[in-house]
Amino acid sequence: MVTLTLPKNSRINAPGREHRSPDAKRAQRFRIYRWDPEGGENPRYDTFEIDLDQCGPMVLDALIKIKNEIDPTLTFRRSCREGICGSCSMNMNGSNGLACTTAMEDLAGEIRITPLPHMEVIKDLVPDFSQFYAQYASIRPWLQTVTPPPAGKERLQSPEQREQLDGLYECILCACCSTACPSYWWNSDKFLGPAILLQAYRWLADSRDEMTGERLDALEDPFRLYRCHTIMNCANVCPKGLNPAKAIAETKKLIAERAA
Repeated sequence: MVTLTLPKNSRINAPGREHRSPDAKRAQRFRIYRWDPEGGENPRYDTFEIDLDQCGPMVLDALIKIKNEIDPTLTFRRSCREGICGSCSMNMNGSNGLACTTAMEDLAGEIRITPLPHMEVIKDLVPDFSQFYAQYASIRPWLQTVTPPPAGKERLQSPEQREQLDGLYECILCACCSTACPSYWWNSDKFLGPAILLQAYRWLADSRDEMTGERLDALEDPFRLYRCHTIMNCANVCPKGLNPAKAIAETKKLIAERAA
């Protein structure tokens, strides 16, 4: 039997720091992953308490309050606060999601926050997206054509053709789905993962794109596409309610149909 263990410097064994709020009327307790690459210490969990009566309703509101009022060294990404940019993706009580759209009242008890799983950590709650973005670039996520555009016109679609993109274009590349996928955990250097494969199918489904064959050639690989085993973790955690597994199945169907 294979035994897998974390490197010694990655194990969470350093004592955490407690930040209590004794005057809070409605205290909410947070346990937050902390790691500073410049400190030379192992990761740890710090504990924070905030007063819910003095804070907004979302997890991101609490993180901003902690950073502004308790510990300014706490590091995380955030931008739009509206579930559009995908910056604040993280793991909350064991499930990936966006901190800006996750209400504290929907998380029972103490709220434990960690970075997205199975990505290298830059600092605290900030994972390294370099490989994820390189995989996105590899699918050439733009309209590719060989025919010249109509003179003075855009490349038009019918309403029915446009509907084929629903459930695909809304992806915000937050990586919640990919980092919830066991196949991506073990083969992230070869398997593109749910988010990138959904984006790849978005261009396969676009009636204006003229590189379908080349796109399928690039995807037809035992690892890049076929490591998906349809366990549906991706659809369960997507904060936009999308279904990457369906997009992957449609891509496999296109490859099977052209081989028939």
